[in-house]
Amino acid sequence: MTASYWLTNVRLETGYQQDEKGVYETKTSLFHLKIEDGKFVEKKDTTFVIPSGETKIDGKGLLAVPTFKEMHNHLDKTYLSLDWKAPIPAKNLTERLRLEALELEELASSTKQRASAMIELLLSQGSTHIRTHVNIDPYIGLKNLEGVKAALEDYSDKLTYEIVAFPQHGLLRDNVISLMKDAMRNGANIVGGLDPAGIDRNIEKSLYEVMNLATEFDADVDIHLHDGGHVGYYTVDKLAELVEEAKWHNRAAVSHAFSLGDVPIPQQEEIAEKLSNLGMSIMSTIPINRTLPPIDLFDRKGVNVYLGCDGFYDSWGPFGTGDVLEKVTRFGELYRKSDELSLSQSLKFATGGPTPLTKDGKVAWPLEGDEANLVLVNASCTAEAVARTPKREAVIFRGKVVSGQI
Repeated sequence: MTASYWLTNVRLETGYQQDEKGVYETKTSLFHLKIEDGKFVEKKDTTFVIPSGETKIDGKGLLAVPTFKEMHNHLDKTYLSLDWKAPIPAKNLTERLRLEALELEELASSTKQRASAMIELLLSQGSTHIRTHVNIDPYIGLKNLEGVKAALEDYSDKLTYEIVAFPQHGLLRDNVISLMKDAMRNGANIVGGLDPAGIDRNIEKSLYEVMNLATEFDADVDIHLHDGGHVGYYTVDKLAELVEEAKWHNRAAVSHAFSLGDVPIPQQEEIAEKLSNLGMSIMSTIPINRTLPPIDLFDRKGVNVYLGCDGFYDSWGPFGTGDVLEKVTRFGELYRKSDELSLSQSLKFATGGPTPLTKDGKVAWPLEGDEANLVLVNASCTAEAVARTPKREAVIFRGKVVSGQI
């Protein structure tokens, strides 16, 4: 594809149609988009005559939406590209970790191959940004990091990425903190953590060491938190305290955070205010078998909530599609977001923020100067795309088709 071209006949949203009951329809129109050096540089309606000699590629009337962000994944764990193998049942998290440890060495040699297969799947579903957690543990050291980093570097012209150094088998054991430091020096750029109570058995020390690593390496934080109830709530509250002390505003996230849905609503509102004031984010995978953090409440309070597919096709679980948009659909089902406006605005959970229209119906994307990152789908509007998760016909990153075709 050339450095400069027109993507013609692309369907874009132009506003909402509403009456006294609210929004009932999304208005769209066809446009020509000029893409140059990976950015949108012109946006014209279809009455515009493109100068002769300029390259044109027909968008075929497909709807354009911003590309997606996969914000919680485990590229190193997948069995993709290997023969089928279902997980061995485990009665609890500790048992699951023991079973995982038994195969780490065996799988390490194929990390790059397996990670690449997962990246291809995520790309095909519209994600052009991946945040992956990578095991840093005493069993294989940095082997998984090396493989994942190599795979992501191969795709650096097709997506952006972040690597979380993840102490899957506990931070406060053996020489894991030393390994975490090695990981931060060798490609990881976010400090992870895991269940300060349930796995590390010392909430304060575990969180202190996480923040100590973050400040030493000037890195963001993203911890896994499966611990439920008031123990999990206390953990988030304590992390918020340390984030404030370190002035780590807008640099910390809690993944899963099931516990925040276990406590009474007044406590949910209290922690929401803290998270919002500190710019702390929640990363959810919208599981159907666990209590969810109160995503709707958090969203109203200004807490950034992002979605991801987690690890799948691995020793933890056989199910998954790599489709962040599908996660938004599930969110809509669980929270009854079935009206036009709610469906439309829920797209932000897949894109990491951007939506074609603001809540007030003003055009917010694409604008001239934006990076030309878009997904083309056969849908009449964003609301339909969220509700029906159509096939991604083409995925474009910085002006280049990186999956599918047009």
